[in-house]
Amino acid sequence: MPLDRSSKPLSAINPTLNPALHALQCISCEAIYPVSDLPEGCPACHSRGRPSSVEAVYDARAFDFAPKSAGYRWGHCLPYLNGVTLGEGDTPCLPVPALAELAGVASVWIKNEGANPTGSHKDRMSAQAVSRALAIGASEVVLASSGNAAVSAAAYCAAAGLACEVATYRDLPPIFDAALRYYGAKRIVCETGHARWQHVRQRVRDDGAFPLTNYSIPAVGSPVFGVEGYRAAALEWVHQGCEPDHVIVPTARGDLLWGIYSALRDLVAARRLARVPQLWAVEPFPRLWRVLAGEPQQGDFYGATQQFSTAGSTVTAQQVLAVTRSGGGAVVVGDDAARAGTAALASAGFWVELCAGAGLAAAQMLRADGRIDASQSVLLMLTARGDRDPAQG
Repeated sequence: MPLDRSSKPLSAINPTLNPALHALQCISCEAIYPVSDLPEGCPACHSRGRPSSVEAVYDARAFDFAPKSAGYRWGHCLPYLNGVTLGEGDTPCLPVPALAELAGVASVWIKNEGANPTGSHKDRMSAQAVSRALAIGASEVVLASSGNAAVSAAAYCAAAGLACEVATYRDLPPIFDAALRYYGAKRIVCETGHARWQHVRQRVRDDGAFPLTNYSIPAVGSPVFGVEGYRAAALEWVHQGCEPDHVIVPTARGDLLWGIYSALRDLVAARRLARVPQLWAVEPFPRLWRVLAGEPQQGDFYGATQQFSTAGSTVTAQQVLAVTRSGGGAVVVGDDAARAGTAALASAGFWVELCAGAGLAAAQMLRADGRIDASQSVLLMLTARGDRDPAQG
């Protein structure tokens, strides 16, 4: 039976804000703000019509690597040191020689985010964002998603005792619809992506709901506390012995991409890592690629794809800055090449969503045009399991 939480009290969990987190800072103009909730990003950049995300600023305590409980393993490197958790994090990271041979490089490592509790990397964002919602006394969470983020948020809100409302498309895959019902989330059907964001914006501004995802147009990325949760993925793989030359990340609006970049940058600053690897954003049709070629970041870049987790028409500042500051870029991988990559990963034992298969295809493309050298190492972010992907039927 679906969960009935109509009379369920709020969870007794008391999230603890990281004492090393002392400010927020715009990733573009570097304006400093007190620790607060800025779901539309930097107010200064927003007023100029060039929206930009903010990030957390930590002091020197942030790199105490003393192990913590599951999901909060990295000392003071995340906003909340304890909070809502389903055991996310510490996902497998290992080299796969068969994939290295296919890509023509020295080594290919995989970071298998499908091993998270609800089957995707989104659990890292949900753990931190839902902890923030609980910490500030929110009673309901709202987000726009028709995939992994919807399921993840619903699960973590169920664990926290928070109401969850998800703005989705009409053709939500049945398995996702069932998950939302069982977790007790409310589903709002919208016809377009912009309509989903409009619904979330109205719920936030008029009703005080706590947002987990972007709702701004032009897009700015998800709110800071959730994006910060992705930092742990990079901190983990360094701890697990992987120091790649290139990291390949399936990308929609760049939340995961920025979280990875910010952690690697901070590891270099703390002298725990020699350099930031080149980050490559994989997209199913040209968006970031067009912005890097000179088109305005605030445009709409429409395209059709079955890579539903990385569909969408927007580009954010966090995407642009993560790839340019790391010396990487954007790689466009169509559905046919993504399917070939997915099949190759499955042959090596990893069944992943279609956009994660595009990551292997991107590595082959980058090697073919010389942007990756045969002597180098590559890490693929396997963002989610393949069993819920409607394109995998």
